[in-house]
Amino acid sequence: MIVNGKETALLDDISLKEYLEKNGYDLTRIAVEKNGTIIQRQLFETERLCNGDKIEIVSFVGGG
Repeated sequence: MIVNGKETALLDDISLKEYLEKNGYDLTRIAVEKNGTIIQRQLFETERLCNGDKIEIVSFVGGG
């Protein structure tokens, strides 16, 4: 699997939500694209990840 341009191996069958939580992402402040498609936040728990997936995670940062 490729996440934000870096190759990473999946060792377990895991949901997108589980992956994001394990890697310290704030689920309320990100957008995720999987294989070119934006994944709606309510689908994070049911969306499964595979080793061939390409994931892009964008964090929203406030400031002035």
